[in-house]
Amino acid sequence: MSRCDTLYLVVTQKENPEETDLSETENVAERPKKERVIHTRVPAVLEAELKRFAENLRVPVSNLVRTILEDAVAVADRATDKVEQRLRTAAQQLHEEREKVRKSIASDPLEGVYAFQALVINSGDECAKCHAAIEAGDEVHLALSDRPGPRTFVCADCVPSKK
Repeated sequence: MSRCDTLYLVVTQKENPEETDLSETENVAERPKKERVIHTRVPAVLEAELKRFAENLRVPVSNLVRTILEDAVAVADRATDKVEQRLRTAAQQLHEEREKVRKSIASDPLEGVYAFQALVINSGDECAKCHAAIEAGDEVHLALSDRPGPRTFVCADCVPSKK
């Protein structure tokens, strides 16, 4: 079991953490700061490396650790944003491909229809092709086919024509 020492870190934060408006003109040095101390245990080897590195840079160990933590959080935040964007892109592509497949698999509701009979409908329904509402008294066309199933009505716009 390796020997661990306690390393004290000083972390600064704004007086009011909800403040995120960076457009203020006040001097950053004049903003009130609250310092927090975080206690953590680190292996003696890591402590020695941190002290050596801080000494080489001529900065206090607490400043070095704070900078390392801030950089690590910033990198993790950027990585999270990139992963989130990739997931959104993948989800959008999946949705588009699913729609393509659904449209290619969906059968044409007028497949097998050999004729259309014009009539005035007595009860409400919907067009089998465009799903427009059909109300009692509307002129529609009954699709005639040899296959069994419910009656199929289409609106005048969906009936094929020579044009």
